[in-house]
Amino acid sequence: MKALVFHGSGKSAWEDVADPGIQDATDAIVRVDAVTICGTDLHILKGDLPEVRPGTVLGHEAVGEVVEVGSDVRTVRPGDRVLVSCITACGRCRYCREGSYGQCRAGGGWILGHLIDGTQAEYVRVPHADLSTYALRGAVDSKDAVLLADIFPTAYEVGVLNGRVRPADTVVVVGAGPIGLAAIATARFYTPERIIAVDLAPARLDAAKRLGADAVASAGDEAEQLVADLTEGLGADVVIEAVGVPASFEACTRMVRPGGHVANVGVHGKPATLHLEDLWIKNVTITTGLVDTYSTPTLLRMMAAGQLPTSSLVTHTFPMDAMEEAYEVFARAADTGALKVVLGGPQHDALTIRTP
Repeated sequence: MKALVFHGSGKSAWEDVADPGIQDATDAIVRVDAVTICGTDLHILKGDLPEVRPGTVLGHEAVGEVVEVGSDVRTVRPGDRVLVSCITACGRCRYCREGSYGQCRAGGGWILGHLIDGTQAEYVRVPHADLSTYALRGAVDSKDAVLLADIFPTAYEVGVLNGRVRPADTVVVVGAGPIGLAAIATARFYTPERIIAVDLAPARLDAAKRLGADAVASAGDEAEQLVADLTEGLGADVVIEAVGVPASFEACTRMVRPGGHVANVGVHGKPATLHLEDLWIKNVTITTGLVDTYSTPTLLRMMAAGQLPTSSLVTHTFPMDAMEEAYEVFARAADTGALKVVLGGPQHDALTIRTP
């Protein structure tokens, strides 16, 4: 099959690799029909995640059709159309029993495109398939559903819920990329008084306004002054960091009010300074987190009901074999206006499954 293979910092290629096969009785093999590129994939290519080994197939988000299952798989079967979650869950370890699937200790967590081969391929092996795939209704468009593999649950759980957004809050979202925009959309579930979006790209600030931001500002002094003006100097109740660079995190800690919440969602590749000399007295709560995807079933129901603006985030579509072009467009978002790119692969009639 063809797949997008990581070859070290700054290097990747769409090339031939071996077809995946069932390795464990809980595995499923899924033919990938739609896949997308995440900002985390760009971090991997920059070398920010050294645990990703050269030779790994990238990607952790997909929609596809199950073509084979292991003997212990019970909830999906060949022919089922499924969402492949970015998080793999065994369902039995301590963390899975608590719903903290991202911290799974039995070969799960974020492994696709990270510790094992991922979804940016014609086929993918999904471990622990019973809890790591979600059946899709036939009417759900693949390019919409694939956004629920990662960005919407991540923005909702790690940003909005960890940040404890409440009615009448002032919420600041720093970074109006796909995650930040999904945070704006899901923060509106809790009727905040205002949402302020911060970014460097005018096109992304325009998108933030379409998704429900009440005010926008360019990153830097302009944003901090706007937050101060709108809150009479108090600061925001919740600040969501959705960039992953030291300057944006440190700006978030300056914009939050005493007693407020900073929810870090961004993937950081460099250290950020925590200014405890200013923060120790402010009763500020700072949360970090890897998504657990416990909210995915709820978000799927909301999407089916037309309550999630998934389609508005997809700005570019490509055939699967245009993976390298899609990466270039996504990586140059400031120039291309890309928010989320979705790739759809060709249909295949058969796959030779190897057994261990």
